[in-house]
Amino acid sequence: MGFDRLIERIRDMQNPTVAGLDPKLDYVPRFICDEAFSKYSDPLEAAAAALLTFNKGLIDALCDIVPAVKPQCAYYEMYGWQGMRALYETIAYAKKKGMFVITDGKRNDIGATMQAYAAAHLGTTAVRGEQIAAFDADALTVNGYLGTDGIKPLTEICAAQDKGIFVLVKTSNVSSGELQDKCIGDNPVYRVMGDMCEAWGEPTRGAYGYSAVGAVVGATYPQQLAELRGALPHTFFLVPGYGAQGGGAKDVVPAFDKNGDGAIINSSRGIMCAYQKNGCDEQDYAKAARAEALRMRDDIAAAISESKGD
Repeated sequence: MGFDRLIERIRDMQNPTVAGLDPKLDYVPRFICDEAFSKYSDPLEAAAAALLTFNKGLIDALCDIVPAVKPQCAYYEMYGWQGMRALYETIAYAKKKGMFVITDGKRNDIGATMQAYAAAHLGTTAVRGEQIAAFDADALTVNGYLGTDGIKPLTEICAAQDKGIFVLVKTSNVSSGELQDKCIGDNPVYRVMGDMCEAWGEPTRGAYGYSAVGAVVGATYPQQLAELRGALPHTFFLVPGYGAQGGGAKDVVPAFDKNGDGAIINSSRGIMCAYQKNGCDEQDYAKAARAEALRMRDDIAAAISESKGD
């Protein structure tokens, strides 16, 4: 229940990080692209094949040291239905390797439409009397702006099928404060949304005290991150903004509780494109990603240790 499976995997690996799989062809090594485009005449088919090969190489290199991956739907949707097939196959491959999969879709709607989103990404769909999992991720990012109507279909599936959601609360982007910092009464919108996450998740608390309703809280706003950690003791955090967006290890420390639980820190381009940043041979892209993932793990661990005075 809740995020117990993710917490246990983080503890086993001593690594509270997630690798974002947000691939574009610009990020994929040329040798992978050349092979895919020589095999398929359809450009979208070739592009999707290249993304999948790239992702599988990353997953193989990371699965024993990083507990989770987070594919972002948009980077697959841009390559049509072929890209969405690559998303499906990426999720299946990561789960086969034992990884926890967070689909970054930021979905939201109400009523039957939200039930359809929930079934597609987390649950199952009835097809002639048989229940079939479509994408079958472990968790999904969602926008809570439509209120309880847009969340309840998800929490029902979370409770029944041991899945989780991450609701946008205080996002890492520069303009997030244009709305999220506005006040409703005495509280900013992000705090109101955070309190709603606590309430939505109350029936789904797991063994470690965290519910199935998590929150997206950016590393680029460490003061608000600390505020929300103190105010939301049962809400697990997905923390974007480390690395390429400017957040550092010290910025993410407030996301964790006194036991070192309560958060998972995302890096996407920093891990995927490590071979480009470090000038590595493109054949070593997976090795470079692994090295960056280990560096990130150790960087965060050192910051947490320093904060405790160890």
